[in-house]
Amino acid sequence: MPAAIGVGVALGALVIVSLFLVPKVWFGIVGAAIAIATWEVAKRLRESDILVPRIPLILGGQAIIWLGWPYGTAGVLGGFAATVLACMVWRLLDQGLHTAPRNYLRDVAITVFVAAWLPLLASFATLMVTHDGGNKWVFVFMIGVVCSDVGGYTAGVLFGKHPMVPAISPKKSWEGFAGSLVFAIVGSLLTVMLILDANPVVGALLGVVLVLTGTLGDLIESQVKRDLGIKDMGTLLPGHGGIMDRLDSMLPSAFVTWLVLTALL
Repeated sequence: MPAAIGVGVALGALVIVSLFLVPKVWFGIVGAAIAIATWEVAKRLRESDILVPRIPLILGGQAIIWLGWPYGTAGVLGGFAATVLACMVWRLLDQGLHTAPRNYLRDVAITVFVAAWLPLLASFATLMVTHDGGNKWVFVFMIGVVCSDVGGYTAGVLFGKHPMVPAISPKKSWEGFAGSLVFAIVGSLLTVMLILDANPVVGALLGVVLVLTGTLGDLIESQVKRDLGIKDMGTLLPGHGGIMDRLDSMLPSAFVTWLVLTALL
């Protein structure tokens, strides 16, 4: 636990400093995290004989994220389409011209899933800083996710008795979900009101959707790991597992934060 807390605090400090001193550095932070997470996921998939093309997937993931800087959502969409096409061709020909690929449809389908799950969803975290005052948007997003995690963990440990989805994640409880709602709504309401100077109703709505997407993100990764028969995606972060084990709830939450704030502010 001390190692996990120390890693979490260090990562949080890095994010805060970058956002308020040099906001565009956020692209580099997200890009590096997604490159590592993609490598982790691809490695685990290959251990289960699922051959996702790592090189075009990692390079394409960077294109998806970085093209959002000059071209916005059009750049992200173009990068995603190009990545999918490159991965389809790479997997088709990676055994040479005289050998037909094995499990081509399965491997390509999972590759597209990974491209959408990691770099595409992560790109919305970077798209936020392209707005005026977008560094504040990212800060509100991060605070909301942290509040949801802290509230869920605290309430789950203290009061958790009724599992939500025991077949997928036995440790998640309805009491923890309620704790996430309370903490995330309060945290998002205050940050939207005090940092963005916006209607607190927007903050309350954001808090609710962050809990929903964060919980679903956790469950999605739990099921992927269950399918692969593993506990963690990696071991890079002491007390946390791999990078992907820290991003599972943040990836879908980045999209809904971008969507809510873009639509309502």
